[in-house]
Amino acid sequence: MTATADPIVPRSRKRIDGWRWAGRIFLVLMLLYAAVPMVWMLLTSIKSGFAAMQFPPQWWPTEPTLASYQKLLDPQNSVGQDFLRFFWNSLFVSFCTTILAVVVAVPAAYAFSRFRFPGRKFLFFSVLLRNMFPAVIFLVPLFILMRVLGLVNTHGSLILTYLTFGLPLAIWLLKGFYDNIPVQLEQAARIDGATRFQAFLLIVTPLSVPGIIATAIYSFIGAWNEYIYAATFLTKNEQLTLPVGIQRFFSENTTDFPGLMAASFMMSVPVVVLFLILQKYFVRALTEGAVKH
Repeated sequence: MTATADPIVPRSRKRIDGWRWAGRIFLVLMLLYAAVPMVWMLLTSIKSGFAAMQFPPQWWPTEPTLASYQKLLDPQNSVGQDFLRFFWNSLFVSFCTTILAVVVAVPAAYAFSRFRFPGRKFLFFSVLLRNMFPAVIFLVPLFILMRVLGLVNTHGSLILTYLTFGLPLAIWLLKGFYDNIPVQLEQAARIDGATRFQAFLLIVTPLSVPGIIATAIYSFIGAWNEYIYAATFLTKNEQLTLPVGIQRFFSENTTDFPGLMAASFMMSVPVVVLFLILQKYFVRALTEGAVKH
């Protein structure tokens, strides 16, 4: 019998496998970091008020109940009326912000990508300059401006403010996407008799759908989750959005934790569903807009 030597595994292969497993472990930890709060929020929302205050905490409720969700979705009681009104207000503000952001960002990004004009680079980086500062810096100046315009306690103040914050990144994201669409496609359409607008509408727009969807997702999430400006510009109960409205579950003497968690969970559902449905477009827009061919 002849002894066979064990195959020699290259050291570089071992190192690559080690990094691969390290990456997998890191992804699992990040998944737990993101999922555990959502699971805890959902489990707390189906507990009774007494079970939610138990210590040590009870992970799985012994007597799960949907009373908190029934109260939130029942238009017959005051809590349900307020929650549904806040939910509608958030949807209205978020959709208006998203539509306006796309309408403004698409032609602006296309102009920065295709046209050459004096001050183009300076103007483009000036648009991005706002993102260098925290949003709270603009709180007082924007409040004074909205008061002068008579927009305090209106949804218009939030829509204009969210556009101010969302447009810079939306324009930057779409410009990177337009840069990777070959200009020769438009030139061929122009040779065939199409106008520039027709070439943009019929050739460029279908190819830029992933970037437009990514911009819409970003604008919607930013408007849906914003709290500081909504709490500052809106004081009337009928105008409040969800991030501000769920403060109703806090009181001086007690807090309805199951109701608070149920409202928070329902607030997160539209964003999660929207992202799950459109995530492939979002990832594609980020990758194609970041790599220049």
